Amino acid sequence: MIGGIRLKVCGITSLVDAELADACGADYLGFILHERSPRHVTLAQFHAMRERLPDRRKVAVSIEPSEAELEAMREAGFDFFQIHFRPETPVARVEAWSRLVGERRLWLAPKLPPENDVPASVRALAKFVLMDTFHAGGFGGSGQTGDWARFARHQAAHPGNVWILAGGLRPENIGEAIAQSGARFVDVNSGVESAPGVKDPAKLRALADALQQAGGKQRGAPASGTA
Repeated sequence: MIGGIRLKVCGITSLVDAELADACGADYLGFILHERSPRHVTLAQFHAMRERLPDRRKVAVSIEPSEAELEAMREAGFDFFQIHFRPETPVARVEAWSRLVGERRLWLAPKLPPENDVPASVRALAKFVLMDTFHAGGFGGSGQTGDWARFARHQAAHPGNVWILAGGLRPENIGEAIAQSGARFVDVNSGVESAPGVKDPAKLRALADALQQAGGKQRGAPASGTA
């Protein structure tokens, strides 16, 4: 934790970037397995890195995987499984993901338009819920910030879940994001890069410094929710 706030650095593509994330204090390393992502890594590439990765928890990031694909991720040795999916995805499919890896290891990231709340069915099937910025053309990765007040409302209303804030977070806005959202768990990616899939040491250090400062301010304010 940095300033009492958990940090996931996503889009790790190399041992160098994993070590940079570790050095800045990241709690989680995210590996994107979706083939269309500019930060895509294969399971074979993850296997090749695995033994030399820092001792941080590893998160497999995917979009609507089949049961066989999710089982392969589980066998690869990931600690957690972040799944992005459309709101029309059948509940039975989400239930299958939860059974395969367990609700405490599943991070659900529903692609919800701004006017929609996270459904109770999603909250019941996973301990962790990630709220990313909605954009019609894809699943996250837009680099644009989301609705921080909406995040704060969800976190306050449903403290039984762990709420993760994602979307356009970078050193310059992380303090404001935490102040407005009350987030105790953040996920960063493009905001700490020099190019897609290449983490920037200076940006990571600046983010860690900003998180430390923001966490101190948050601890001094009335609680707005639980993470």
